[in-house]
Amino acid sequence: MKSGHELIVPNEDLPFKLFLFEGKNGNYYRERHWHNSIEIFALVKGSLTFYLNNKAFLLRPGEFMLINSNELHSVASPKANETIVLQIPVKAFAKYFTEENYIRFTHGERVQDKAVMKLLIEIYDLYKEKKLGYDLKVTSKYYQLLYFLVTKYRKEEVTVEELKKNKQLRKLTPITGYIREHYQEDLSLQGVADIFGYSTTYLSHMFSDYIHIGFKAYVQSIRLEHAALELRTTNKTISEIAVDNGFANSKAFSELFKTVYKMLPSQYKKEIASFDHKGHN
Repeated sequence: MKSGHELIVPNEDLPFKLFLFEGKNGNYYRERHWHNSIEIFALVKGSLTFYLNNKAFLLRPGEFMLINSNELHSVASPKANETIVLQIPVKAFAKYFTEENYIRFTHGERVQDKAVMKLLIEIYDLYKEKKLGYDLKVTSKYYQLLYFLVTKYRKEEVTVEELKKNKQLRKLTPITGYIREHYQEDLSLQGVADIFGYSTTYLSHMFSDYIHIGFKAYVQSIRLEHAALELRTTNKTISEIAVDNGFANSKAFSELFKTVYKMLPSQYKKEIASFDHKGHN
């Protein structure tokens, strides 16, 4: 299991980021990660399973998942799906922060869920068509969405533990960012600890206590994420993909891949190729 900080960059013409979920073809698993932005997954077709705080949530068509800033989460999409993803910079809620520049939204169902889902679909359809004045209409619906979130979903009281965890994940962000940039290199706990001025013991505890994964396992998970992407998008051999993404050899890569995806890289590559072939016929 991996965890990692994800950098969110808004669309150039909008104050937020909007796209279709990259796991839309199925056979996809995104390991534990977090980001500063508020993220909403709106499922239109198919199914998705989210894991938040070690609890699984099955998402069905017409439902959405609301993920808080710096909240650890993972997502599994074994089958094809159509999912709209909207990521909102946390600074959009600056006026409504509670303590220490913090805001949290509840996951519980609200009577506004249908209205929110309708807004999300309308925003995506308008953006996809891009007719004259679309940006104005999209922005108006976006602010309507923010209104719903602030008035109906915002959690006004937060615990000391929530604030502490949020602070620790913010401290980990530059460290995991460094690992994501240098995952192809020979990374060690000692080397990374020295770069950021921590002892190996303290850095090790930061990973295990706040993202519940060891340093080495985290590095391997980042390598696996990039390797899986290359399996889906390139014609490289398994050995080339393994070495290019920092694995000692193809055996080490295959063993980890099978543990996470429940199949060998060669099987995964065949299934993706088969899906793409059917999708173009």
